[in-house]
Amino acid sequence: MRKFATKYGYFDSERNEYVITRPDTPRPWVNVICPGDWGLVISQTGGGYSFRTHASLNRITRWEQDLIRDDWGKYIYVRDDDTGEIWSVTWKPVCYTPESYEVRHGTGYSQFTSRYAGIRSELVIFVPQGEPVEIWLVRLFNESDKRRRLSLFTYFEWLLGAAPDWHREFHKTFIKTWYEPEAGAGALLATKFLWELPNRKGQHWNRDWEYYAFHSGSEPPAGYEGDKEAFLGMYGSLRAPKAVKEGKLSETTGRWGDAIASLHHRVNLCPGEARTLVYVLGAVEREKKEQAYELIRKYQEPGAAERALAAVKEFWWELLGRIQVRTPDEGFDLLTNVWLKYQAISGRLWGRTAYYQTGGAFGFRDQLQDSQVFLPLDPEKTKAQIRLHAAHQFEAGNVFHWWHPILEHGAVNKISDNRLWLPFVTVNYLRETGDWAFLDEQIPYRDEGSGSIYEHCKAAIDYSLELRSPRGLPLIGDGDWNDGMNAVGTEMKGESIWLGHFLYGVLRDFARVARRRGDVMTAERYEREAAALKAAINEHGWDGRWYLRATTDDGQLVGSATSKYAKIFLNAQTWAIINDTAEGERRQAVLAAVKEYLAREFGPLLLWPAYGEPDEKIGYLSRYAPGIRENGGLYTHAGTWAIWAAVKAGDPEFAWRLYRSFCPVYRGLNPDLYKVEPYVTPGNVAGPDSPVFGQGGWTWYTGSAAWLFRISTEWLLGIRPEFGDGNGEDGDGLLIDPCIPAEWDGFSVRRIFRGATYLIKVFNPEHVSCGVKRVTLDGRPIALGGGCEGHGTGCLIPVLGDGKEHVVEVILGR
Repeated sequence: MRKFATKYGYFDSERNEYVITRPDTPRPWVNVICPGDWGLVISQTGGGYSFRTHASLNRITRWEQDLIRDDWGKYIYVRDDDTGEIWSVTWKPVCYTPESYEVRHGTGYSQFTSRYAGIRSELVIFVPQGEPVEIWLVRLFNESDKRRRLSLFTYFEWLLGAAPDWHREFHKTFIKTWYEPEAGAGALLATKFLWELPNRKGQHWNRDWEYYAFHSGSEPPAGYEGDKEAFLGMYGSLRAPKAVKEGKLSETTGRWGDAIASLHHRVNLCPGEARTLVYVLGAVEREKKEQAYELIRKYQEPGAAERALAAVKEFWWELLGRIQVRTPDEGFDLLTNVWLKYQAISGRLWGRTAYYQTGGAFGFRDQLQDSQVFLPLDPEKTKAQIRLHAAHQFEAGNVFHWWHPILEHGAVNKISDNRLWLPFVTVNYLRETGDWAFLDEQIPYRDEGSGSIYEHCKAAIDYSLELRSPRGLPLIGDGDWNDGMNAVGTEMKGESIWLGHFLYGVLRDFARVARRRGDVMTAERYEREAAALKAAINEHGWDGRWYLRATTDDGQLVGSATSKYAKIFLNAQTWAIINDTAEGERRQAVLAAVKEYLAREFGPLLLWPAYGEPDEKIGYLSRYAPGIRENGGLYTHAGTWAIWAAVKAGDPEFAWRLYRSFCPVYRGLNPDLYKVEPYVTPGNVAGPDSPVFGQGGWTWYTGSAAWLFRISTEWLLGIRPEFGDGNGEDGDGLLIDPCIPAEWDGFSVRRIFRGATYLIKVFNPEHVSCGVKRVTLDGRPIALGGGCEGHGTGCLIPVLGDGKEHVVEVILGR
């Protein structure tokens, strides 16, 4: 069923796809497909790249970041062998004018369908779960009234290592390609005798790339090619390569050219006839070369590829479908049920890459926050992420800012918030699971020794408590949540008011954890520290109408009404509400300031006004163009927290106004202004100090997806896990505390929680925004209690854990 259609495409709500109906979208609209290890990124033109484990250190195919041309990818040419006419299965690289063109980006696959010169072609590209390979399922249909003789030519450039290989004339000399006719129907293989990573002795430029890459088809090829010059021709073009024009490949391989891969297949079709071919691209460890042959043979048979595609769809739906919502807001449902979860998992957690940022590393704070998306889906995956990050913490309590898998090298700096996300996410894991035994699990520190998860969390908190100013405020160091404030506190004198709000909440919550474990001494110490910190924030961090953002090493105020630029910062206000450091009149004052200065038609600005010139005391944040990214634009990650704060402040109208102001589904209805994909969140949207106010950017690779999912379900719909302070499960449960538009008649949620499934039906006969009037569990009344200040009353549904489905009916009202 078509939803939210524009001239560029629409949502297909029945198939959980976004359908692009023409190739010339305002920016590349991509899919990030990664079920764990092997991954690819592909745009609606056919541009993109493939990787294994790490998109920058272990790139398989070459790609250049050029969002204007978008002309690097993996392509399939079609040649009419009778007329010599050339086109391609995707719009790029030939840029032909198709009779029809459609791209369906789905969860785990993308499908391209086009018609040209009486030939309809379909390409489905996907990655089977658990296998280091991608599959290109190609179908050709002869819809003309005559017999057609066609040729298909695949094409891409091998990279095989760290990207970008900017010095190609150097790097190409280390790549070897060869053809093995006995590998299935015949396969091109490639490896490289240089990997930029240090070897076991720590030496650079002295290590093999440790894989064999392969490319094969389901039928024996008419020819193959491993040399770029032979394929394109000297000074040739991707639009009309010499080899495709001539209809033959030279079968050149070896170590002496510029390495590519191309296979040639001839396809003869009678009128009305169809033909299916399968191509694979993958890479295996050198010691597992036989696995490459097994994968090549496995997918020679088109039926095997079809079954693998069905398994991919089932894998993603089974994972994403574990929590489903149904509300009167169809855009909200599309994002919450499918796209936010898929973006966070495939793009941020497993792929860790996209088009605007090609990554591959783990950010200590980044993927920890992202892993919260798994809590209502598969909390064991959040648990695994906590383990992984705890293992990248040092015994003193500090952590890597980021680290590279494969290499296991990382950056150690003085950014001050990273470590605190470990206890923050651990507390949320405990709320979801009640798995208190996890706190006793031993995890090694990065440098020496080991500690329990509980000790790791305490080390992070205690390290932060040591780094405070004489006024009792946290030191910002090389930056806090905002890396762009990298010059504010490098001398370890500058203070972070936002970090104070955040640390206060961590102290308060972890004191409850300590108390429940019986560690009364730690609980009381953290409660004392929290109280002192809250007092310091309100004494030294208040600017008169809102909270300061920070102070610099020399005492300059950041985020003050007296500042020339950046008079007010969003996070310093929202987290004051989220963590209750602002109370009474101040709570209302900061919300009013957000409304007056920061809430704009395309989302809440991170700061206002934008820096108009660089400030060496602030850092690179001030060096962005005004209105771009953190410098006075919507930074979507922080925008989601503004929704959370509005809910906590008891302002449902403002919360939903914020949501709709930057919801990509609704922003995408004006695609030529918004430009980016309407089905995933952008990292940023240009602010009013920019001439492109409202233009999105940095899609896919943003922490906003997991946060918007969590806030949508836990705070807007108001269904969130809680734990009590006592022993056992007393006080544990699923809190029902909605904050919805008053015009809604109700909504429903199907959610798994601690071993039981809850079908929650919320009715709103009085058309209120919040306040629970009556609740039944399987027809039995439940006592009311809990909920946000200003909301009225919520209701805690008890833990059942019996493996059964239970019906919860909620009546809202005064």
